Amino acid sequence: MGGKVGLALSGGGARGFAHVGVLKALVENDIPIDMIAGTSAGSFVGGAFAAGLSVDDIVEVGNKISWFGVAGFSYSPKGFLSNLPMKGFMEKNFPVKRFEDLRIPFTAVACDLETGDEVLLKDEGDLTHAIRASCAIPGVFVPVSDDGRQLVDGGVVSPIPTRAVKKMGADVIIAVDLITCGATYWGSPSTLVGTFFQSAMIMLRTTSKHQHYRADVIIEPAISHIRPDEIAKRDELIELGYESVIGKLEEIKKAVESN
Repeated sequence: MGGKVGLALSGGGARGFAHVGVLKALVENDIPIDMIAGTSAGSFVGGAFAAGLSVDDIVEVGNKISWFGVAGFSYSPKGFLSNLPMKGFMEKNFPVKRFEDLRIPFTAVACDLETGDEVLLKDEGDLTHAIRASCAIPGVFVPVSDDGRQLVDGGVVSPIPTRAVKKMGADVIIAVDLITCGATYWGSPSTLVGTFFQSAMIMLRTTSKHQHYRADVIIEPAISHIRPDEIAKRDELIELGYESVIGKLEEIKKAVESN
């Protein structure tokens, strides 16, 4: 009998759709998923799966997502946009809204803006609030208030939450990295969000590579040609995520079985 398998899902903006393809391939090939930790886009996809949505359900929910659907203008000097609409979107589309009701254990990773500490949101409380905090990209979205703390996107400190899923008790860690496959030919982003993402991704790549060592298997979908603001490429991202698992299936099975 193998040990418990934990997924660590990185951030990556719209590239997060690749996580959906990864989940699809793992489920189809009977790879157990005992727990998930997610940062930013990874927290959204991981949280949706942990809440009980099937992969097909997540695709359906994903098709409804637009930047305008999950963001609204902010009247705060701390961020150009508010991601409060994201909370409403999740409440409408997720089958459960609290950590206590999840199908499998899940952690959303955020960052305390004041201390710079990694904040693990798990076990109890409002799931949609936690995911929203994990997705609050600094400079784009206003930080999310939580028990006196100001929380921002977990990618600032933990772009690939391998440490978080290890703390959850995972024996085998499968990390999905949508960041280090960076591109040199994106050109100039066409949106404000794209500009922030592109700048942030350049900084995140180095940090991400430092978090690989905890993982037993690292999945890096071939998505370097797709910018993190290109929501319209969701179908291609899902397909590339799927293919990235198929290409590593033997390695994944070996890691799961050897534990």
